[in-house]
Amino acid sequence: MAKPPEIQVRVPRVFCDADGRFGNPLGVVRDGPSVPEDDRQALATHLGYSETVFIDDGERGVYRIFTPEVELPFAGHPTVGTAWVLAQEGLELDVLRPPAGEVAVTREGDVTWVRAKPEWCPPWELREYATAEEVDALPLARRGLLYAWAWVDETAGLIRARCFVPEVGVEEDEATGSAALPLAATLRREIEVHQGEGSVLFARPAEDGYAEVGGRVVEG
Repeated sequence: MAKPPEIQVRVPRVFCDADGRFGNPLGVVRDGPSVPEDDRQALATHLGYSETVFIDDGERGVYRIFTPEVELPFAGHPTVGTAWVLAQEGLELDVLRPPAGEVAVTREGDVTWVRAKPEWCPPWELREYATAEEVDALPLARRGLLYAWAWVDETAGLIRARCFVPEVGVEEDEATGSAALPLAATLRREIEVHQGEGSVLFARPAEDGYAEVGGRVVEG
């Protein structure tokens, strides 16, 4: 029996803190065409990351995104991570092309930013709590696409958040760009979000109904 081909998967951590800690692991299949479309969901389920991307055309920035249970047209941490991986290979693209549409990419120091429409994101319930301690005390067992957040310092735009997404196979997500992005659009201001165990996301509204989310990425 012929040995099945090996599939190489890179695992950068997206939305790390300033010291390169924490962040949300992302499965990146750089040679997307090596995995048949019918096998992609099974591989993403097997890997178990909150998202796995398959880069189908690195030169044009074409890629697809899978959670352990469903395919997504757009997601924040996979898009930031894909832009970073391609840049590490010398492909500093200005535009990425997930199924949702064209996503502009910019870089400011060690932060990679992507610009998208909030309506491309999942239908999060952006639920505000009175204090960060209330957010920290929330139990895992819950239903719905909930992004729970509270101000830590409203003047400084500092937010504490947690994200629960059992419907797509993720009990709690460590860092969720597709929730921070519409939150910034809703608040109409730039924010810094501390999510999960210690991940850091930046988000801000942009022109023409778009918003941006950005963060630091580290390999492994």
